[in-house]
Amino acid sequence: MSSTSQKYRNFVAEPMGDKTVTELAGIGETLGRRLTEAGFDKAFNVLGQYLVLKKDEELFKDWINGVCHANTKQASDCYNCLRGVLVKESS
Repeated sequence: MSSTSQKYRNFVAEPMGDKTVTELAGIGETLGRRLTEAGFDKAFNVLGQYLVLKKDEELFKDWINGVCHANTKQASDCYNCLRGVLVKESS
């Protein structure tokens, strides 16, 4: 990952806690609303799905596209954000 967004840096800078889904990199209001309607209102819900999919990049991107119609960049940003949280926590 050559560069990260401010949203990504803000998200991984502190514990996930009860952060909303729109705090994830790549997820704005529209995608956040769609995820919430599908039952994924918190970032930890999306992290759970990421783990259920065994951290597989393509499976996660396909899932998030199917659930909220994320485009390729949005799906990649969200995947990298979740991966970054887990990498930081294991350090």
